[in-house]
Amino acid sequence: MNAFFKKKVLITGGLGFIGSNLAFRLVTMGARVTLVDSMIPQYGGCFRNIAGIEDRVVVNISDVRDEFGMNYLVKEQDFLFNLAGQTSHLDSMENPYPDLEINCRSQLSILEACRLHNPGIRIVFASTRQIYGRPQYLPVNEDHPLVPVDVNGINKIAGEMYHLLYSQVYGVSTTSLRLTNTYGPRMRVKDARQTFLGIWIHRIIEKQPIAVFGDGLQVRDFTYVDDAVEAFLLAATTPETVGKALNLGSDERITLKDLAALLVHCHGAGEFDIVPFPADRKAIDIGDYYADDSRFRAITGWKPAISLKDGLKRTLDYYQEELPNYA
Repeated sequence: MNAFFKKKVLITGGLGFIGSNLAFRLVTMGARVTLVDSMIPQYGGCFRNIAGIEDRVVVNISDVRDEFGMNYLVKEQDFLFNLAGQTSHLDSMENPYPDLEINCRSQLSILEACRLHNPGIRIVFASTRQIYGRPQYLPVNEDHPLVPVDVNGINKIAGEMYHLLYSQVYGVSTTSLRLTNTYGPRMRVKDARQTFLGIWIHRIIEKQPIAVFGDGLQVRDFTYVDDAVEAFLLAATTPETVGKALNLGSDERITLKDLAALLVHCHGAGEFDIVPFPADRKAIDIGDYYADDSRFRAITGWKPAISLKDGLKRTLDYYQEELPNYA
């Protein structure tokens, strides 16, 4: 019997990219899954993401900024995967207040709801590599200084720190996973709000050229969503992760130029252009980044199972059929 069988699991941001993929996995494990999502158009929630399991999950359209709603929703839950967030770095700079409310203040409301109404809940929080800013050394481990280059990164630091504080002071069991570029089926592809790779997928299927900013030599790592889901499940069920912030990464590193070429190869057609950075993006670009996730691997035994090439193929196959539902 697995650790999630017949357990009550709450996923904030549950109709979004990682949340919906996590829901699929948990349903197959026999969990009783409740998905919370505000369905604000800019943030990635999509009912198509749960096509096939819609009758096996409970969906609650609610905003995590509603502390009274969260007080009710966390009651009697065994696990909380806290994935709700504003992910666009550009949006956080153009209008910082929603980012502050969602990625910072609402995280405090969620944790207060847990402290007051369900202190025994097990929480895994989705943090981000963006909190490190421009790497001072590579690979980036958890000891790297936190010097974010945008408002989103600052608020994600605060959200993570709240989770770790509530674990240390109140005994609410929390873990924070610092994600790198996560990709795969059900990610947002209509624009670059969630990840630049999403808009690349959209454009190549629509037979439009991919735009690679700068010189294309920036090095990054990528995690396929199934591997990320496995990491969340392991984090939630491995006691040694409690009270820790841990990196998640990949075994592969690639320049953006080579990534574009690989995507074209996997698709069997397409082209890409190297173009100058738009000024707003250049100001918050972090350059090279890849993670040292050896701590998480040592604690949990996790390692990625899907290669970048296979992950891109799976993602392209999904959107070849599904793009009209996401465009």
